[in-house]
Amino acid sequence: MNQFNRVKKQAPKAVLLLSSLLMGTPWLSHAQQANTQAETAATSPANESKNNPLKQVKTYTCPMHPEVISHEPGRCPKCNMFLVEQQDDANSAEHVGHQAADHQASEHGQTLAAKASSPVFDTPTPKADSLVKTQNNVTTIKYVCPMHAHIISDVPGTCPICGMNLEKVETGGNTQEINIQVSGSMQQALALKVAQVERDTLWKFVETVGQVDYNESQITHIHARVTGWVEKLMVKSMGDTVKKGQLLYELYSPDLVNAQDDYLLALDTAKTSGNQRYQDLVRRAGLRLSFLGFNDEQIKQLAQSRQTQYRVPFYAQQDGVVETLSIRDGMYIEPSTEAMSLVDLSKVWVIADVFENEQSWVAKGQKAEVAVPAMNIRGIEGTIDYIYPELDPVTRSLRVRVVLNNTNVDLRPKTLAKVSLFGGPNRDVLVIPQEALIQTGKENRVIVKQDDNSFAAKVVTVGMMSQGKAEIVSGLTEGERVVISGQFLLDSEASLKGSLMRLSSGHQH
Repeated sequence: MNQFNRVKKQAPKAVLLLSSLLMGTPWLSHAQQANTQAETAATSPANESKNNPLKQVKTYTCPMHPEVISHEPGRCPKCNMFLVEQQDDANSAEHVGHQAADHQASEHGQTLAAKASSPVFDTPTPKADSLVKTQNNVTTIKYVCPMHAHIISDVPGTCPICGMNLEKVETGGNTQEINIQVSGSMQQALALKVAQVERDTLWKFVETVGQVDYNESQITHIHARVTGWVEKLMVKSMGDTVKKGQLLYELYSPDLVNAQDDYLLALDTAKTSGNQRYQDLVRRAGLRLSFLGFNDEQIKQLAQSRQTQYRVPFYAQQDGVVETLSIRDGMYIEPSTEAMSLVDLSKVWVIADVFENEQSWVAKGQKAEVAVPAMNIRGIEGTIDYIYPELDPVTRSLRVRVVLNNTNVDLRPKTLAKVSLFGGPNRDVLVIPQEALIQTGKENRVIVKQDDNSFAAKVVTVGMMSQGKAEIVSGLTEGERVVISGQFLLDSEASLKGSLMRLSSGHQH
């Protein structure tokens, strides 16, 4: 029993040893393999990058044309700029690790580019003084970098900074022309439109607004020349139409009664005495009645009837419309009281405002055409009757008076009207569309199309501008083509390339 028990106790040790050998070997091999891979990855990262082709590919792109992408360094096929490496987020850590090496490589690349372009920029260039002296007679050709305006050369080449092709710039004479090259596809993209310089007749034409007003020379103010009372008023309200000879009102006045009695007394005395002196007294008594408001017919009737009128009638002296009415029935009036005013509307005024810079175009006697859109009236012809001597200090405009015939009384005062004033013509002058002008305040410029792809900026002298056209005094010749749409983009491009003063500033390489 003891021997059996001893064997039974030793058996488990052998089994455990055997099982440990069988199970421990694979575990050990896997652990050793993992440790070996970790050491390999830690000691040779270059081998890992060689085994991973995704990390080897680098992308280069053009700063001016992002659509140009390459996997090798070089130049842009469109603008010739150096391609720059495109950085990804996944390689940012690696980029930090290799920043010093890239900096040295970029310096080396710039050094090679500078050496390659040294024959272009080492060429001696004329001094600024000599360039200014010869600019009036000789056309100077320079080559400028579009991105770095201080890079200027006398011969074609590339920019040592960005690698772009130098653009040709021609300057000469007093016009300071700058040629711009624009391809046909770019012209379509910019929607460029041109118009031809031609000869035409420009009329001095002013279009403005005015207001229909009463003709003040046709206004009659009616006053009673004596004191008295209005007994019968025939005009009831303002705006009533009155005909010549129509009864306006009747007035009782003791002064008028006394004047009639004196006239009748003078008549009786002259008739009975037959003395010439009394005939003169009759004449003066009748003249007094006339000054007090009696017309010739009333005086003649008084002499025939020999009856004094206590209610003296007063009649209209002209046709017209009642503008003001200040009396009513039974009112006591004095000579200072304006009973009413009548205005004749057969002729009316139109007072128009002309801008200050157009006042030299306006003269007395010029033709005018008036339209009243509110009343559907057009094409009324008139003449400038008067030009007021001073300008309105607020609106800085000059008032012009136009007289119109209004026989049918179609035009109503205080109505707004459109007024067109026609001055003298400027015949056979060079004109361009007004939208072609580039007005800077100091000078006027236009963009001239020289051939299919070449444009130039020119300084011009402008004369009168009328009806959407501008007169060109100097700077252009007949037949040239000017840009009327998109010219501001081309002008900014010309300014970017530089002017003669920038070429003469001494920043040459």
